[in-house]
Amino acid sequence: MIDFIVSWLGLAYRYFETSAHAFSNSRINPFVPASDRFNINSQLEHLQAKYVGTGHADMNRFEWAVNIQRDSYASYIGHYPMLAYFAIAENESIGRERYNFMQKMLLPCGLPPEREDD
Repeated sequence: MIDFIVSWLGLAYRYFETSAHAFSNSRINPFVPASDRFNINSQLEHLQAKYVGTGHADMNRFEWAVNIQRDSYASYIGHYPMLAYFAIAENESIGRERYNFMQKMLLPCGLPPEREDD
């Protein structure tokens, strides 16, 4: 039995040693050519234009928080088991919880902060 454990530990050590070595080569290189950086930025801009929830360069913290909260509430409403869990936890009916989540989606983070015009 001891021989089995020792051999298993040796195999596990070799496995983790080789997998750690494999991942060590995939670290981010600080000396990435400018063309690759431009390509990554253009891909990010494309994704941000295509999908609303990914934000954009001018998005402030409040808008980001509102998107996260609304996405969460929409997910809670759309997934019936999650909605049932919240209903049981708050001792409310499922319809009442759905209504409450929809109401919270209007102003999930309160009123927006006043903007400073420069």
